[in-house]
Amino acid sequence: MSAEAGPANALTGAGSGIPRHSVGGPAGSPPRDAGRVLAEVPTSADEDAYKTASTHAAKGVAVLTARQGRWDHAVTVTDFLSVSYDPPTMLVSLYELSRMADVVVDTGRFTLNLLTDRQGSVADRLGWGGAPLVGLLDQVPFFRREPHGPALIEGALAWFELRVTDVHPVATHRLVVGRVVAMGSDAPAGARPLVRWRSEYRR
Repeated sequence: MSAEAGPANALTGAGSGIPRHSVGGPAGSPPRDAGRVLAEVPTSADEDAYKTASTHAAKGVAVLTARQGRWDHAVTVTDFLSVSYDPPTMLVSLYELSRMADVVVDTGRFTLNLLTDRQGSVADRLGWGGAPLVGLLDQVPFFRREPHGPALIEGALAWFELRVTDVHPVATHRLVVGRVVAMGSDAPAGARPLVRWRSEYRR
């Protein structure tokens, strides 16, 4: 990308060597940019453009927790969703080479804690998947449903404890599907969700 290309050009391919396509609008109006056409094997510029475009999706923010042996594991995630109500099922996308992906698959159990707009500091603290395990949750208030169960973040808008039912490798990630076995809320009345949009937390 050229030094002059801003975010809009990043999406449409200006300066990238990849052609853009325009479509006609109403009579007398300028052509409308129909977007960027990615190479059959996406280039690094294509990938960067996709990253920029994907930040336009507003996402809820959660902390995924799991416990293996005597260690708590926790990481902030935004790529998760409800799959079904019958039975209650959710899905989370995890980088395939991450420590958390291995722990979740190995233990077969994890919890998704949906954060409130007052828990941005929790999201920041746990936003790096390679953080040292020693003292990981020392500054994050939590409780457990069972003595050796995954941590439940205090004040969470909602929490869902899941048992892994399926794991699907896709590109560089693993899509982990889990069946909800317990759920609850620890948030005060009127709490609002923490949302990530355009690479920032919106409180």
